[in-house]
Amino acid sequence: MDNKNFFIRLIPPRPSFSVDMNEEERKIMQEHVNYWRELLDKDFAIVYGPVFDPAGGYGIGIVQAPMEENVREIMDRDPTKSGLNFTFEIFEMRAVRKI
Repeated sequence: MDNKNFFIRLIPPRPSFSVDMNEEERKIMQEHVNYWRELLDKDFAIVYGPVFDPAGGYGIGIVQAPMEENVREIMDRDPTKSGLNFTFEIFEMRAVRKI
C-alpha cells in the first residue's frame, strides 16, 4: 500500500502555552521534540515544528503513512497527548512537491 500525506495540527491546552509553560510542561515538550526527531529520522515525518500564530501558537507536522489510523497511533504515543492533554487534528493532504 502506498503512503499518503497527512497534515497534523497539535493544539496546546491553552493559547498562551508557548510563553507561560512551567518546568514540568517544558520537560514534556522536550520529550515531544525528541519523539518527533525520531519520527523524522525514521522518515515518517517530513517536517514538523511550532507555528507562531499571534492568536495562540500550535504545532504542525506533515507525515507519510498508509492510513490515517497509522497517524493516530503515532499521535496517541506523543508525550504531549498523555502528559499535557494536547489535542490534535489530522487531515489528509495532497503533496504538490517533496520538501
